[in-house]
Amino acid sequence: MTEHSDRLPVILIALLKGVVYREDNIKKWQDLLDHQGPVRDYLSVIGLELFLFEDEGFAFLKNREKNEDDPEIPQLIVRRQLSYPVSLLLAQLRRKLAEHDASSGEERLIIDKQEIIDLMGTFIVSGINEVQFIRKVDGALQKVSELGFIRFLGEKKEKIEIKRIIKAFVDAQWLQEFDIRMKEYLQYTEESGSLRGLVNE
Repeated sequence: MTEHSDRLPVILIALLKGVVYREDNIKKWQDLLDHQGPVRDYLSVIGLELFLFEDEGFAFLKNREKNEDDPEIPQLIVRRQLSYPVSLLLAQLRRKLAEHDASSGEERLIIDKQEIIDLMGTFIVSGINEVQFIRKVDGALQKVSELGFIRFLGEKKEKIEIKRIIKAFVDAQWLQEFDIRMKEYLQYTEESGSLRGLVNE
C-alpha cells in the first residue's frame, strides 16, 4: 500500500464516526488537510459532503444536497428533531459565543453552569417548579454535550466550554427560524394561560 492509500481509510473512518478536531490529533488533522481531494471524491460517491473549517480546527460530514438527476442514495446521517429546551439552549450558547468573539481575543469560551441556568431562566414562565427547571436544564446540557457543542470541565461539571463547532450548525438562518418558533410558542402559552415552560417539553 502507498502512504496515500494507507492513510485514506483512517481519515474516512474518523469522519464517519463524528467530528474530527485538530486539537485531538494533529497528525490525523494534517492527513485530512493533505488528502482533501480523495476524501471528498469518496464521500461524494456515498452521498456525503465534507465541511472543513481550517481556521477553527474542525471538520464534519453532512448529507450532500441532491439534484433532480442524482440517483437515490439512502441518507447516512440522520437529521434529529431537537426539543424546545435543547434548541433554546443552543441559541443562547451561540449568542454567548458571538458576544465573546466580538469582545475578546481569547479563542476558548468557558462559562459557569450557573450563568447558563440564569440565561435559560429568562425564558421560563413564572410558576415553574425550580427543581423541575434545574432538572430540565441539566437534561438539555447533557444532550448538547452528546451532540458535541459543549464540554464539561472539572469533576463537578460546574464549568462549561462552548465548542466553536456550534458556529457551523447554529448560523444566522437557524437563529432566525428559532426566534420565529419561540415567538409562536410564547404567544401560544400566553393565549392558553399555560405554565408549561420547559417542564413538559
